[in-house]
Amino acid sequence: MDTRSYKTISAKKETVERKWYVIDAEGEVVGRLCSRIAHVLRGKHKPSFTPHIDTGDYIIVINAEKVRFTGQKLLQKEYQTYSGYQGGQKIATARELLARKPFAIIERGVKGMLPKNRLGRAMFKKLFVYAGSEHPHSAQQPEAFKF
Repeated sequence: MDTRSYKTISAKKETVERKWYVIDAEGEVVGRLCSRIAHVLRGKHKPSFTPHIDTGDYIIVINAEKVRFTGQKLLQKEYQTYSGYQGGQKIATARELLARKPFAIIERGVKGMLPKNRLGRAMFKKLFVYAGSEHPHSAQQPEAFKF
């Protein structure tokens, strides 16, 4: 029998190395794109993934206004907000939201796929979504993420 002992390495907050990635959303399907982004924000693509530690990387999404929906979702999918006041519920279709706030579609999709606790809120802060093809994070030297 082998006498070597193997130990599972658990990541620590201080030892996590984070990278910056750029994702071009042009022509990507919204749901599939959001699930890949949530996967990277959570850190599940790394061998050092630890569920209770934020091991994820930073994500910059460009061309958010050029995402696509499959089927009739552009016309039929509805996004709801509620202010808490009577009559304060607002409903917008995907087409309306894409025209008004294109970054909101990706942000809402990813936020729904992250944990619903303070760890998930910390992960969400590492997501930066831009409608156009320009972003102000060139100093971080982000690299293109390959799916």
